[in-house]
Amino acid sequence: MSALPPALPSQRGHLRLALLLALAAAVATLLLQPYLMVLLAHTHARIRLPLWQLVGIQVLQTTVLCLVLGWLGLIMGARYRLDAPWLRAWVEQRPNPSLHGRWLLAIVLGAISAVIVVALDYAHAESAMTHHIGGRGLDLAWRGALASFYGGTAEEIMCRLFLVNLFVWLAARLHRGQANRTIYIAAIVLAALLFGAGHLPALVASGGHFTVFTVTRVIGLNALVGFFFGTIYWKFGLEHAMVAHFSADIVLHVIAPLLLN
Repeated sequence: MSALPPALPSQRGHLRLALLLALAAAVATLLLQPYLMVLLAHTHARIRLPLWQLVGIQVLQTTVLCLVLGWLGLIMGARYRLDAPWLRAWVEQRPNPSLHGRWLLAIVLGAISAVIVVALDYAHAESAMTHHIGGRGLDLAWRGALASFYGGTAEEIMCRLFLVNLFVWLAARLHRGQANRTIYIAAIVLAALLFGAGHLPALVASGGHFTVFTVTRVIGLNALVGFFFGTIYWKFGLEHAMVAHFSADIVLHVIAPLLLN
């Protein structure tokens, strides 16, 4: 479980850390744009706004959303040791947490989760994880490499820092303010399922076939990696989940296109 100092973080500390996370999400949203230009090419063609305005709106929306959700998540999770301990230590200028980092483990587990997904999905012509975007090989790889930063920041802020913390906080309130192992696991599973469902709009926008099978596959495969990220978050902190998510996306959006296209 993520280690925090005995005293609960201050409200100012929550806000400063949320601002840092929101800034990282804003940069990641900018880096995501080359990937979206291919993934949502048909959708962008129907929008009359200039590209710079569209990108500006997306960056602003993501920044505000991650700021608010990140701040709320930090508040809800502080009591239950669901936090970003290394980033918090840096923001608040205090010693690093006593918990030993497991960065290599996070990288390996993230990559393994992605390999499992690729293996499960390989037999199908339309990839649930890449939503059948156009382009091949190196073109997909460099776009996917940039897009990987978005998954490792914005998606982890929204799906782990906010959703997992929200579910733990709600369940704990019904359990005399205490969170046990069952509550943590249930929160991780629920957040993972919502994380999977969150990929459905991209499937529709990219022109993928919207059937019971494809919907189940998109939700199920994304929920699988989401469960890995959630468990890593619970055990080691948000930073480790971010590293694991980035590692998984590199496999899914860089290595897999190079090897399979």
